[in-house]
Parts: sequence; structure tokens; C-alpha cells
Amino acid sequence: MSTPVLFVIVGKNEPLFEAEIDTTSASGSTGQNDLSTRQNYFVLHSALDLVEKSAWTTNNMYLRVVDKVNHQQVSTFLTAANVKFMLLHGGKGEEVVKNFFNEVYGYYVKVCFVCRYLCFV
Repeated sequence: MSTPVLFVIVGKNEPLFEAEIDTTSASGSTGQNDLSTRQNYFVLHSALDLVEKSAWTTNNMYLRVVDKVNHQQVSTFLTAANVKFMLLHGGKGEEVVKNFFNEVYGYYVKVCFVCRYLCFV
């Protein structure tokens, strides 16, 4: 049984985007799914303090794994505007997670550029 992957983009104080990818079979009970979903959001929310602490110790945008809970890990990517990309996963390879964050960051920059351009037109 594989664990769900939860991806969240967090602004200064608010979540900007959330996506949960459930890799388990559809035969699972909804009660357990609701409980695990709430736990996953709690784990990500509690890792925010560790992200802030890690941001002061490195100049890298990719902060790697900032928290581990049970068999899940929280990896984080921090943009120059202090927007946090957080991924809760079951121990994917570090290179896979880093490539995922780099690809998402590229899309994020493009979307921000287009939105800013449309505001000035």
C-alpha cells in the first residue's frame, strides 16, 4: 500500500494551492482517507516552523527534507519571494523531488510573469 502524496504552495500566511495525489486503490474506506488527509495537512502545517528555521541556515532554494513523521517526509522549496512549495511524500528519491520542485518553480515563474503582464495591459 503506497502513501498519498500531498503538494501545497504556501504564501506568507495562506495556502495558495493544494493537490493530493492518492496512489492507493479505490477500495479503501473513506473514513481512513479523511483521517489520513487531515493528518497529512497537520504534518505539513507543523513543518512550517521548521521551514522558517531551515531558511536561515542555507542560501539554497531547495531545502531538502525538513521533517520526518512516521514513514513520511516533508521536502520544501523556497522561492525568492518566500513562497514555500511543500511536498509530503513517502520517501521518494531526492533527485526526483528536486526535479519536481524545479519543474513546478519554472511553471510558477511563468504564471507570475503572465499575470503581471496582464495587469499592466
